[in-house]
Amino acid sequence: MTAESENFQPGTACPALTLYDYWSSSSAYRVRIALAIKGVPYRRVVIRRLDGSQELDYFAVNPQGFVPTLEHQGIRLIQSTAIIEYLEERWPDPPLLPAGPEERARVRALAAMIVSDIQPLNNQRIQDALLAEFGLDDAALRRWYARWIGEGFAAIERHLRENPGAGLFCHGDAPTLADLCLVPQVFNARRWSCDLQPYPLIRGIDAACNRLEPFRAAAPECQSDRQD
Repeated sequence: MTAESENFQPGTACPALTLYDYWSSSSAYRVRIALAIKGVPYRRVVIRRLDGSQELDYFAVNPQGFVPTLEHQGIRLIQSTAIIEYLEERWPDPPLLPAGPEERARVRALAAMIVSDIQPLNNQRIQDALLAEFGLDDAALRRWYARWIGEGFAAIERHLRENPGAGLFCHGDAPTLADLCLVPQVFNARRWSCDLQPYPLIRGIDAACNRLEPFRAAAPECQSDRQD
């Protein structure tokens, strides 16, 4: 891994938070959205994977070697949803979880449908293993990716359609943790040319989110390390 720190404007105070990040990581993407919604400034350290050398021992920062990691007041936090819940507790306004316990459980369940059930089957290390160790070619890998997107999005679409909690966003008319997880997964689905026509509610929520500045600012295409 190598790291590079983005520069800040001269004369500005150094932010108290440091985010170890990478432009195309959906886990890091959702944390960037949370930070933008909360209006919390942070220093961004880009972690790059390189073959053969490690200029930064990132495993000393994060034992899994994944992004994101968030540093704040001498502590390091890992796992994106845990980081977002930490931000929610430290900076509660605007809230990313609804007030009632039943509503919070619904939002957390929608988030888990993505981060626990869809993303783990399609992340980069799984793709690398399928190509290198199990002999899948590019076309087969794309079928693999589309299968799990399809199953996961179909379940989310049913949940949104059948549950009265849905509104302009996954829950009500303000973004929540569920939307922060959904938007990066839709971004990835589009990168892989997955068919999103069967999911009008998901597409509508994604469009509503991306009309908001925090979502636009956190988008992968707006990050300085973007690679086409």
